Amino acid sequence: MNFRLLTITLAVSAAFAGSAQSQNLMSLFETARGFDATYKAAQYQYTANLSKGEQAKAVLLPTVGLSANLNRTEVDLVAASQTVKSQSMAATINASQPLYRPANSATYEQGMRQLALASIQLKAAEQDLMVRLSQAYFDVLISRESLDFVKAQKLAVAEQLAAAKRNFEVGTSTITDSREAQARYDLVLAQEIAADNDLRIKRMALNQLVGLNNIEPKSLSRMAKLSAPESSSIDQWVKQSSEFNPAVLQSRASLDIAKLETTKAEAGNKPTLDLVAGFTPTRYKNGKGINSSQVDTNSNSISLAFNMPLFSGYATQNRIKETVALEDKARSDLDAAERNVAQSTRTAFFGLQSGIGQVNALQAAEASSQSALDANKLGYQVGVRINIDVLNSQSQLFQTKRDLAKARYDVLLGQLKLRQSAGTLTEADLASINALLNP
Repeated sequence: MNFRLLTITLAVSAAFAGSAQSQNLMSLFETARGFDATYKAAQYQYTANLSKGEQAKAVLLPTVGLSANLNRTEVDLVAASQTVKSQSMAATINASQPLYRPANSATYEQGMRQLALASIQLKAAEQDLMVRLSQAYFDVLISRESLDFVKAQKLAVAEQLAAAKRNFEVGTSTITDSREAQARYDLVLAQEIAADNDLRIKRMALNQLVGLNNIEPKSLSRMAKLSAPESSSIDQWVKQSSEFNPAVLQSRASLDIAKLETTKAEAGNKPTLDLVAGFTPTRYKNGKGINSSQVDTNSNSISLAFNMPLFSGYATQNRIKETVALEDKARSDLDAAERNVAQSTRTAFFGLQSGIGQVNALQAAEASSQSALDANKLGYQVGVRINIDVLNSQSQLFQTKRDLAKARYDVLLGQLKLRQSAGTLTEADLASINALLNP
């Protein structure tokens, strides 16, 4: 096959894309973090959960309230034919400090779990954004390279069609060669239209994710070496997923919260003890009221408020049964999450290993297909091969090239998905893949 045609096609494509914004994976990730609605919603939820967690601290702190009243009293003294008026104003400051409230302590612990859960959920959203962006980014590259290969194939088939027509005119080949070449050319035209439409759709998806237009992703360098997972032991990856996967961590936090909810329900049978203090200044107009006992006063009080629940219509007992059942549900959810994550980690691990094997096999197949095409072209020139043999060899070569390009990008995405399943995906992993792209 003529690599010059492919080089020309790629150069033409690059020329027409000159007005596009050339972006690498890391720069688009920074842009997506500030634009993607799903990730921003997760950020807002994180902020809300932080505030919700801080609210839990309030149950351990004192509460202070202020109340005030203004009274006006008129008393008609019938015997004395006299009306006595009095006006007073009082304000009360009350403060209460919980000393022993088991339910409040459980509520506080739940709030701390909520804070941890908020961080886990935000981390999961960030990892999901990395994978979604990489998927959209590589989809564009795969579609773009597929279109380039189809265009190069179209040029090669056009050359073969022209050669068949020339050979027919001079009588060295039959009309069948020309018709076969024409049919293959028409088929490649249809494939080009489909590939061009697919590229347009994939670009719109990437544009929507990052909020930019005319993005031109940087392709994977041909010199890039694709590596296998650092640890060849699948058990090691599964162990990491059980320790760090956000879905598992969320389920564990939910189980802890459910256990504390049971503790709160059981506290309904326990006593409570509060320290209560108050200060009430009372002031009368002109310093006195209707009678001599009504004078300006300052009242101070401090007390211990003890409460012991005795019977609540079985509400507490049934509440305990409810929370215990919900605790069992949370425990089952955790088991399901651990099993699902372990399965997804194994799937990602074997998928990555298979992908690397496919890349190696397709690289060998590409070289073999090129040799087969060269041999068929030579055989056609000397008359021992027919035109359809050359056309089939061309199709096989370009299909192999497309499969190889897709397999290489699938390996990169597989690396990210494996780390996502293990819960260890970070920006550094995205940067390492970004370093494999053309500068």
